[in-house]
Amino acid sequence: MEVNEIHRGRLIDHIQLVVRDLEASKKFYFSVFEALQVPLGGQGEDYFWIDELFISSKESRASAGALTGRTHLAFQAKDENMVKAFYEAALKAGGKDNGAPGNRPYHPGYYAAFVIDPDGNNIEAVFHGPAKRSADSVKLTW
Repeated sequence: MEVNEIHRGRLIDHIQLVVRDLEASKKFYFSVFEALQVPLGGQGEDYFWIDELFISSKESRASAGALTGRTHLAFQAKDENMVKAFYEAALKAGGKDNGAPGNRPYHPGYYAAFVIDPDGNNIEAVFHGPAKRSADSVKLTW
């Protein structure tokens, strides 16, 4: 019997988005991640990946032949200028505005921008500013 070793670390191991137009997604995500200073992990004919984000076409063997539904992804930025660079790069690469860079009420120091990617996903870049906080001091209302 084969035993798999489990590695604990971050909560998410990877995320896959299955997209309608792989070339449009490449243009969008390559621009966004260049602004966020995250390098391309690799690519093949019908997929590419960047860090833990795997993006494939519907025809890809990894997709099971179905598009993913609307998703919200938030990427970390190192400062407010990087959030602004993300937003500008995303709009130039075909993204649609879903919230210009600015402070948000989620917790003190939360500075973010939101765009809609070519498949309708809500993509965010966030800088958790200089305000110090603990996990149990944050109250979110949905």
